[in-house]
Amino acid sequence: MVVAYHPFLDARIFKKEAKSLQKKGYHVTMIVPRKGGHLFDIDGTPFTNRFRNKVFTHDGIRIVTYNWETCRDQLSKVLSDESVWERQGFTNQLTQLAIQQNADIYHTHEYLSLFAGVGIKRLMRKRKGKDVKLIYDSHELTPDPLSPRYTEQHRNELKQKLLIMLDEVDYVITVSDSIKSWYLSHKPGLPVEVIYNSPPLANNYLPKEYNSTGLTMGYEGNIDDKKGMKEKMIGIVELCSKKIDFQFKIMGGSRFDNPFDIPKHLQKNLSLTGWVDYLDIPKYMKDVDIGWVDLENVENSLNFNYAMPNKFFSYLNNGIPVLVNKCHDMEAFIKKHQCGYVVDKTNVTPQDYANAVLELNKNKNALKQMSQNGRKVMENLYSWEKMEERLCNIYQQL
Repeated sequence: MVVAYHPFLDARIFKKEAKSLQKKGYHVTMIVPRKGGHLFDIDGTPFTNRFRNKVFTHDGIRIVTYNWETCRDQLSKVLSDESVWERQGFTNQLTQLAIQQNADIYHTHEYLSLFAGVGIKRLMRKRKGKDVKLIYDSHELTPDPLSPRYTEQHRNELKQKLLIMLDEVDYVITVSDSIKSWYLSHKPGLPVEVIYNSPPLANNYLPKEYNSTGLTMGYEGNIDDKKGMKEKMIGIVELCSKKIDFQFKIMGGSRFDNPFDIPKHLQKNLSLTGWVDYLDIPKYMKDVDIGWVDLENVENSLNFNYAMPNKFFSYLNNGIPVLVNKCHDMEAFIKKHQCGYVVDKTNVTPQDYANAVLELNKNKNALKQMSQNGRKVMENLYSWEKMEERLCNIYQQL
């Protein structure tokens, strides 16, 4: 596993993919970045008194660390002419450490780790005469064709280099059907598989009855302050709690350097569990009736429009109907499986969400049916156990 910027305990990379491959008998090594000398927890907290060795084993997975700062300039040579890649780009520590592992399959997770992967593949062939396999696990589209973060020229350069790199890739894994279609529209012969960000099937699952008077809305994951998310949560709680017995439960929470101060008058209605162990999430979801996903600026991001986030599947896994704004892939999934409610706007106000919650509260039978539908499709089609089969199938083919 070749990683440029994800935290080494990332749910998809470490807890799902690496652990699944290890369970199937693969020897898995992850090459992961230190920033400022530290590895980081998933909420951004630096590990100061653990994981200090350059190489160590955690949960049976071998971890090899490198300093991100020394790699950044060389990895950014991806935008240079291809003729200088080997001389100036592939000399970076990530590529060189990966070559030393002498692996058979290299599984990259970001645009820049894909560049390192192209270097690994070319240099292994040249130096050792070894033909290794390269996977690009595209967690999102880079460059995002709609994002204002890039100028048009920069976007075109990134895309042109991506298409060159894809010629070295043996398999693309991605996270939604629309992203898969985007790849196939540019490279029709490319093998592409969708592996959703879904969790292992929750054990001890008890169907929800929806027979109480109140309603609890849940949110799982990071609270990102840039998106005005805290204000939106507070707005929903203020509006709903005036009309019904309403609770809002956040499982996860703020980044390490940006605490969420709950206003005094809402402390009875809004609770924050803090970060919980990945496998304990179902325990915290037992009392949640509706799960919330809100992706802003959908019109400026194909990634948001195509997204199928971890939390979306986490809710369904626990029989929780999903409440979302209008995003292409989530809306299509909800309509197909009748497992949630889509507010018919891309940019949704707290009032719009509150109206949806109050509407759903009046129809507990519909919520119960959505709950059962969501859990059923996870059991039959989408749980991590099903995704693990897709992952192992790719590895067997390679």
